[in-house]
Amino acid sequence: MIMKTAHLDKDELMRHAANRMDTELAGHSRSLRETVALTCNILFRHGHDSGLAGQITALLPDGSGHYLTQRLGLGFDEIDVANLLVVDRDLNVIEGQGMPNPANRFHSWIYDRRPDVRCIVHTHPLHTSALSMLGEPLAIAHMDSCMLYGEVAWLPEWPGVPVGNDEGKIISEVLGGRKAALLAHHGLVVAGSSVEEACVIAVQFERAARLHLLARAAGEIKKIPDALAKEAHDWILTDRRSKALFDYYARGLIRYG
Repeated sequence: MIMKTAHLDKDELMRHAANRMDTELAGHSRSLRETVALTCNILFRHGHDSGLAGQITALLPDGSGHYLTQRLGLGFDEIDVANLLVVDRDLNVIEGQGMPNPANRFHSWIYDRRPDVRCIVHTHPLHTSALSMLGEPLAIAHMDSCMLYGEVAWLPEWPGVPVGNDEGKIISEVLGGRKAALLAHHGLVVAGSSVEEACVIAVQFERAARLHLLARAAGEIKKIPDALAKEAHDWILTDRRSKALFDYYARGLIRYG
């Protein structure tokens, strides 16, 4: 029996599939606090732990410019809804006990520059950190990594510990309008339109860095044609798919701890 869709071209099939995903990939309803706490736990499970290094922030939806972040002194695996802080752009604590990471200052610079950004992730995962030591940008040369195609900036000179306003200017400027940046001798920064998007981009960024290092050790990395990389980017990086993938990662926490 011939399939009824056998006469359709690829563009039509992709549009049909995208429409179905919009209606059938039902997202899980969570509070912002729950989503941020889950993001911390998910990133810990996916290799983004580095002691007390790294920050996750998410803008409150009330227009105040305040954001949620984790308390300095706790690892990502220790974060829950009860110990998150609410801070203002100057890192004054509005709600909660403890202090934020002083490096959150560069997050404020990104939020001021990018009104589209709702969540920022900065971590030092192993493979990303190793790649950051080589003096070369992240290679996007696998279908899964195409989520990041055209989205990753490269900061080739390390400005030092990012607790000053100069570092905020440098990092926000190199990021520009993109969703991520590789910071030399440092790690990654992700600027997402949602917490879920920032989380899944950060997970994929570290996997892409691992693929980069493995492929480069074996030989020359072959470039993907730009048109195909853009096609894969647009197919993978959608709000619905990001939230469905986030839900998958969240279910993994329940299954495996």
